[in-house]
Order: sequence, then structure tokens, then C-alpha cells
Amino acid sequence: MATKAQSRLSPLKVVSIIFVIIWVLLASFPFLWTVWGSFKVQGDFFSKADWTNAIFGVQTLEQTGSRFTLDGYYGAWVEEEFWRSVINTSIVVFFTVTISLTIGTLGGYALARSGYKYAFWLLMVALVFRAMPHITLVSGYLLPFFEWNIWGILPTTIIVLVAINQPFTLWMLHSFFLNIPKDMDEAAMVDGCTRFQAFRHVIIPVMWPGVITTGLFSFLLAYNDFTVTRMLLSQENETIIPKIQSFLGSAQVEGNVMFAVAAVVSATVPLFILVMFFQRQIVSGLTAGAVKG
Repeated sequence: MATKAQSRLSPLKVVSIIFVIIWVLLASFPFLWTVWGSFKVQGDFFSKADWTNAIFGVQTLEQTGSRFTLDGYYGAWVEEEFWRSVINTSIVVFFTVTISLTIGTLGGYALARSGYKYAFWLLMVALVFRAMPHITLVSGYLLPFFEWNIWGILPTTIIVLVAINQPFTLWMLHSFFLNIPKDMDEAAMVDGCTRFQAFRHVIIPVMWPGVITTGLFSFLLAYNDFTVTRMLLSQENETIIPKIQSFLGSAQVEGNVMFAVAAVVSATVPLFILVMFFQRQIVSGLTAGAVKG
């Protein structure tokens, strides 16, 4: 009987495997194609005469003497000083994630353990702000930033990103705390811990995967942001996404597309490594944060 059941399921498994393979190929192809093209010259990668030039590197060979070149990376990182944007992004991301997780963890714990109705309405207000377009929130900061002469610097941008990200961290961490029994807090306090000691030594270790998951999403918000950083940062303090956009040029300024292609690859690879490194914690955190039915 078991053999017959397995044989009945085998066609479904085959179809599922084929579907997953096709999906992975379709999803990964744009990035893999961009990685490949970043080692070509613009004439090959954007060839209109023959798309196979992007594969064989005909013009790349003629111009550089090799079918692969690092000119795009050199131009982006050295000539256009893309490394400055990487440093700016690292500063913005670090402080945005740190502040958001600190406030979100303490606030989410307080709201999850609160028995008052105001906790629900605070979460509703936070949800409204999270649903608003970023451009709506940013426009409210521009006038005071200009009046106080603090526009264009990293700290003000960090403040705005934290304000935008905080409702999300509150909701995420609040849901994680709800899935942790209150008995754990009470047992720790019976043993002599204060409320904060119980929170630090008992609750946080249990929900660590949830903190990592929330921190990763906060990281992605700050790392990939364009609207806020584009509007609030000066050219000297640009982060990576606005910097990549500047490589493309405009109607008034000629850009270099291959610099942008190389910068896109440089900005995407760390994200891939980060997700792969924390994949177990992310899956565990998302499962732990599921809403109980």
C-alpha cells in the first residue's frame, strides 16, 4: 500500500520539482545576467545588432584585449568614489537598525504585556503611519530641516528612516512577544529578577530569531531606500541607491551605464550573503511570529 501511495505522489513531486527549477531560473536570471554583463563594455552588454555579443564579448575583446574587463568596477569604485556611498550607507543602516530594534523591542514588549486598551490603539496609529507613502512623511521634515540648517547630513536622514521604520518593528516584535507565555516573565520575577532582568535574560534569548528577522527587514528598508535618502542627503553624503541612479545620468548630464551595472552587482552581493548567513534565524523568526488562529 505504501508503495502505491508513493507511486501516486511521484508525478506530483516531479511537477513540483520542475516548477521550482523553472521559478528559480526565471527569478535568478536577471541578476546573473547583470553579473555577467558587469564584466563587459557597454557596446556588448547593450548591443542592438546582436545580443550574443553580451555573451562572447566581441567589443570587449577589441577594446580591452580580453573578453572580460573590470573597467566598470574601477570606474564606479575609484573614479566615481562609490566607496564613499558604501560608508554612508553603512552608517545610516547601522544606526537605523540599532535605534529601531532598541525602541521596537522595548515598546513591543510593553504593548504585548499591557492589559490596557490604549495598547491596541497605539498599534493602530502606528499602522496608519506605516501605510502612508514615504514621500508624504518626508515632505513634512524638509521645511524645519532647511530652517535649522541640518538638511543634507546623515543624522537627520537616520531620524526620518527610524520614524518610518518604527511602526513596522513595533508590529513585528509585538507579535513575537504575544507568542511567548507570560508565565516565563512571572517565573523569572518570582526567582528574584526585576521586570527588566526577566526581559533581558529570559525573554530576549527565547525570541532572538524574531529580533534577527525584524532587524533584517529594517536593514533592507534603510539599505534599499531611495526616496528619503535622495531628498534629504546632499551629493557628498549620498548612499548607494541614489549614487547608482546618478551613474545613469539625466537629460542634462551624461552618465555611464556600466558604472551603474557594476555598482548594482556590488550592492546586491552583500544582501545575498547576509540572507544566506541568517536564513535559519529568518525562517525560525517568521514561524515564531505567525499569528495564532
